Amino acid sequence: MAMTRIRVALLPSAVCIAGTEPALKIKDQQTGEVATDRETGASLYTVTVMLMEDGRAEVLKITVPETGLAAGLKPGTMVRPVDLFATPWARIFNGQLSDGVAYRASRLELVTVEANQ
Repeated sequence: MAMTRIRVALLPSAVCIAGTEPALKIKDQQTGEVATDRETGASLYTVTVMLMEDGRAEVLKITVPETGLAAGLKPGTMVRPVDLFATPWARIFNGQLSDGVAYRASRLELVTVEANQ
């Protein structure tokens, strides 16, 4: 069954701030196998990002391939997710339903803020 992928468009006024260092995504906790991009084979990382838009704030955990991580990315850095997609998911584990939304971007670009002069 194909997974539904929804392109996420952010308003021009949206502000995204990295909340964590990129963390290597582990595919199998028992073996320590690292998750990789199906097309490129690049290792996948997750970055927690605070998205502020239209007077509200959301915390997103975004998966990004290693090749899409900007140099200098650290907590507190303003970023812009490129090619951001949301994939709803649900599963039953031990008789309990878990569900959520997985976010994936091709890269996180650093945003430079110009000082008013």
